[in-house]
Amino acid sequence: MKFITGQKRLDLGNDPIVPLLLKMSLPSMAAMLFTSMYNIIDTFWIARISPDAIAALTICFPIQMIFGAIGFGTGVGAGSFASRMFGKGNDIKAHRTAGQIIFFSIFFGLSVILLGTIFYDPILSLFGATTAILPLSKKYFTVIIFGTPFLFFIMMSDNLFRAEGNPTAPMFVIITSSILNAVLDPFLIFGWGPFPELGIQGAALATVISQFVIIFMSSYFLFFSHSKYQLKWRYLLPEWSIIKAIYRVGLPSFIVHIAMSLVLIIYNQKLGTFSTLAVATLGLGFRINGILMMLIFGIGHGVMPIVGFNLGARKYKRLKEIVHVAAKVSAWIAGGSCLLMEIFAGPILAIFTKDPDLLAIAVPALRIYVSTQILVGPVIVWIYMFNGLGKGLTSMILLLTRQFIFIIPFIYILPRFFDLNGVWMAQPIANVLSFFIVLFWAKRELGLFEQDNG
Repeated sequence: MKFITGQKRLDLGNDPIVPLLLKMSLPSMAAMLFTSMYNIIDTFWIARISPDAIAALTICFPIQMIFGAIGFGTGVGAGSFASRMFGKGNDIKAHRTAGQIIFFSIFFGLSVILLGTIFYDPILSLFGATTAILPLSKKYFTVIIFGTPFLFFIMMSDNLFRAEGNPTAPMFVIITSSILNAVLDPFLIFGWGPFPELGIQGAALATVISQFVIIFMSSYFLFFSHSKYQLKWRYLLPEWSIIKAIYRVGLPSFIVHIAMSLVLIIYNQKLGTFSTLAVATLGLGFRINGILMMLIFGIGHGVMPIVGFNLGARKYKRLKEIVHVAAKVSAWIAGGSCLLMEIFAGPILAIFTKDPDLLAIAVPALRIYVSTQILVGPVIVWIYMFNGLGKGLTSMILLLTRQFIFIIPFIYILPRFFDLNGVWMAQPIANVLSFFIVLFWAKRELGLFEQDNG
């Protein structure tokens, strides 16, 4: 089966593996790199307000991760199910899956807006906002929540594009959104030209505006421009058999992202006992390291639909080879990026802040934080492999092991021996331990497959 991507066609079941993996992954890597660069630019401008503004943004980030968890979890489940349906030749179910994401975007979006506008003070306090940074956090949060319906649709449709073998559409969507957001940021934050000076609220408003504009592009690519999906009004109504199939994979992904948000909350609360500068350091380190993580996630995004399609087509030998190649590529990228951050941690951080007290904390923190990131690349590929196989529960258990068995206890235990550096050491030590656990389960899973009978 062949799928349209721009003017080219990708055959997920027969195209040469390395070129196919590149064609499926590079657009996602480019899109996610632009997302990371937007986050970097956003942090750059907000840092010009004050270190407290960075800390306020850091407090809001795990809340945004929960929003992302809703969109990502639903999108992963929908994309995994649709790719398997295309692989089996059951296109109608794939079309119906696309209709469900519109329902989910509206339902979840309105629910978040309602809860966020009523309970914003207790929510922000729960997520680690201290008295000093609560006002700034509130200004950002009470604007950003109004973009959640648009965010949900963009994230859910992103996975459906790849499920039909079209990796370029989400690249154009995300790159356009990131550029628009980055351009609007300084105008709305500092009041350039005819725009009012809105400070941290301007950064939030820039995000909401760009998300609103981009949903029209996503809709065009998904339902009109050479897409295999066919939208009918009745497909927008809840269809419980498809919803169950979506969340069989999507719910574990959602839970994992909620766990990641919980880890950040605990980081924020623990770092808040040291200083506001320590919280700001986490915000800087998380976003800088996010460039590397987005590249690796881009490879995972390319792997998942190929795995799902070849599973549906019963091409097991090809499936295994795809996973092996992707794991090696991700390790090389992670290793090279990690080396660059270790060497140039000081100059990189100096781009965002000249505050000597903040730099004194942030430079060693970044070097510790990224020290074992080379192991993260293969782990992410294997996790996406499980999602592509429809085994979201397995990926959830593996990731929750990393979060709850390793990282969270280390955040509390290590500072007793290493003070503030102990907080930064929690992640690299957890990376080493989780690598061997995920490696074992991935090898076990791949060993179950028979020889390619396709």
